[in-house]
Amino acid sequence: MSGMQRLHRITYLIQVNKCVPIQVFLDELEISKATFKRDLEYLRSRMNASIVFDRFQGGYRFENPDDAKKIELPGLWFTEKEATALALMHHLLSSLDKGGLIGPHIEPLSAIIDSILGQHQASAKELRKRIKVLPMAQRKTSVQSFAELGSALLNRQRLRITYYAKVKNETTQREISPQQLIYYRDNWYVDAYCHLRNGLRSFAVDGIRSAVILDRKAKEIAEKELKDYFGQSYGLFSGGANKRAKLRFTPEQSRWISTEVWHKDQVGYFDEGGYYILEFDYNQDPELVMDILKYGSAVEVLGPPSLRKRVVDEIEKMRRAYCG
Repeated sequence: MSGMQRLHRITYLIQVNKCVPIQVFLDELEISKATFKRDLEYLRSRMNASIVFDRFQGGYRFENPDDAKKIELPGLWFTEKEATALALMHHLLSSLDKGGLIGPHIEPLSAIIDSILGQHQASAKELRKRIKVLPMAQRKTSVQSFAELGSALLNRQRLRITYYAKVKNETTQREISPQQLIYYRDNWYVDAYCHLRNGLRSFAVDGIRSAVILDRKAKEIAEKELKDYFGQSYGLFSGGANKRAKLRFTPEQSRWISTEVWHKDQVGYFDEGGYYILEFDYNQDPELVMDILKYGSAVEVLGPPSLRKRVVDEIEKMRRAYCG
């Protein structure tokens, strides 16, 4: 870690934790007490950082909390466009979960981003006021489980989880090796190797009732195997694709559908009548059926027969529910 990186890290730790014991700096930065003292003196004398030692709290803090926003460190220069993009990214990320799943973890970055923006800070506030993110069908997830999951994922450790499967209405104890974290349709999922089932599985994070990090290395799955298993299916339904859907959309609806991506390997084209034909491979169809039904009479399933029948059966169930 370079000297300038250490200076950034010292100010960041104080900004986030308000008051930081010296041992935290030494452990986090892996430096000696003498090096820390030199860095601290540089921040005080060259950067005008009012960092003081608080004997009552037993750590270093800013004498004036507002000073944290005024410190300017060399080596970080942004154009107005870059500063605006930075503020926008932060706002969108913090807005992904209105229930506070991500917010508590990245909220400390707000002050740092505002200090980087400097004279453009007013623009950052304007962005937060003018840009809204409206999650749809988002499910609440435990912040604690999310933190444990993220830590195990990055440190390549196994997790013992208590998992509730909504479809089966059952709770099981699992030991998993997390492979990748997915944010899909306003909800979080983890692709993992399940040691109970001896195979790859996808778990909805909101179904994880508790999670404990184990002192065991995670089982590593090759990227190609993950891609082959999870990547060929429609949405998050796992398994190798074994059927091919063929959908036909009306000319009116085609203006929108022709620009949408339903599957990474989809094929789309217009026929002579102006209808849009969309084809792609898939494995399981529950999610696909729901997507088809939301377009009502604007879409027709041309194949396979099994998918067409599933849609027709669902329409009939809806008719009976409304008409008796």
